[in-house]
This record gives sequence, C-alpha cells and structure tokens, in this order.
Amino acid sequence: MLSKKTKYGLKAMAYIAKKKMKEPVAISEISREENISKKYLEAILLDLKKANILTSKKGKTGGYYLLKPPKQIKLSEIIRTLEGPIAMLACVSLNFYEKCEDCPSETECLTHKLMLKLRDNTLKILEQNTLQDFIDPDK
Repeated sequence: MLSKKTKYGLKAMAYIAKKKMKEPVAISEISREENISKKYLEAILLDLKKANILTSKKGKTGGYYLLKPPKQIKLSEIIRTLEGPIAMLACVSLNFYEKCEDCPSETECLTHKLMLKLRDNTLKILEQNTLQDFIDPDK
C-alpha cells in the first residue's frame, strides 16, 4: 500500500509536470489545488529535490520545477524516493535487502517466492511507466 506521502508526491509531481516546465510552481499553488498541507508538501518536495528529480528557484516568482522532461522520469524513481523499497518484504528487495529472521531458507519459503513475483511484476510496470504516462494515461 502506498503511503499518503507517496500519493501526495505523485499528485504534486503530476501538477508540476502539467505546467510543461515553463516556470516554477509555488508550493502554495500546489497545496491549494491538490488539497495537500503546505508544510507536509514542503517536506515531500524537499525529498524529491534531494533525489535530483526536482529543483527550485527562490524569490517572488520561485517554486519547484522538474529537472528532466516528464517522459524521462520513471515512476519507480519517484516511488523509491518517497516510499523506499518497492518490494513488500525486505528479503526480496533489490535495493534494501534484509534476510528474514523467521525464515530458515529463502529458496524453500513459499511467501518469498510469491513476493519475488509480485516485486518483479510491480517493478516492471513502474520502470516502464514515466511521469508522462501517469499524467496522460490514454496516449
């Protein structure tokens, strides 16, 4: 299940992407239009900025804008930045692997095998879809 942070992050990224990178988008505008707390949104956008997905401009006409066109930003990149691992269990995570303490053998664990399939299929969808696909799913 996606956290609220990730859901709001996707909404904010979509809002910024629809602006076509013409000018920075103010946090207050995104907050108002997407009904997200300004303070919470600031933290989310800062995480995306630290991950080099967004950048910002200060001042009266400042705000956030994408560093790359939406068609070059994979949904997996956004979700990993905000959510962490894509896998539902740490024992099947590609980037955040941890051995299960309660499982004697991953090769024999039925849950492990199922979660590998789930991770692979989820990752395939998120890697093949970009922010552009997210904001314009009918194309």
